Amino acid sequence: MAAATSDPSAAVREDQLARVSFFDGLTREALSLIAQVTTEESHATGTRIFQYGDPGDKLFIILEGKVRISREVSGMGEEALAVLGPGEVFGEMALLDESPRSADARAHERCRLLVITKDAFDDLLFLHKSLAYEVLWSCVRMLSARLRETNDKLTFLSTSGRF
Repeated sequence: MAAATSDPSAAVREDQLARVSFFDGLTREALSLIAQVTTEESHATGTRIFQYGDPGDKLFIILEGKVRISREVSGMGEEALAVLGPGEVFGEMALLDESPRSADARAHERCRLLVITKDAFDDLLFLHKSLAYEVLWSCVRMLSARLRETNDKLTFLSTSGRF
């Protein structure tokens, strides 16, 4: 279970968000708005943050540590899809398409995460349309980059006979 930690000052939270590439180009005012709806969680190594099929109700930003994104493959066990580190974002897909989680997320090592709930995210974007535009374009850029990376991996696997 996630351990809640005390909330840092607004300025500290804004600085944390400013170091996340997902929020590149956002104004200090926009970062301040986002900071207001974040909470912080800590997870010990091996802790399940969410699992495949869970409702997608949170977006996570890694402040410290690493998180492993994986899927269980029948007859083979866990297949790691990515190991993410500080400054990276995960869990964003479910916030956009309201589908269940498409993979598992576990603390690969002890980690501190900033968390934005789906409800807070939706409210923030509804109330601040210009912020919504910027955040959603950041999300599109990140998802496009991940899709390109997946295409490269599939091409490698296909040409190397491992697929």
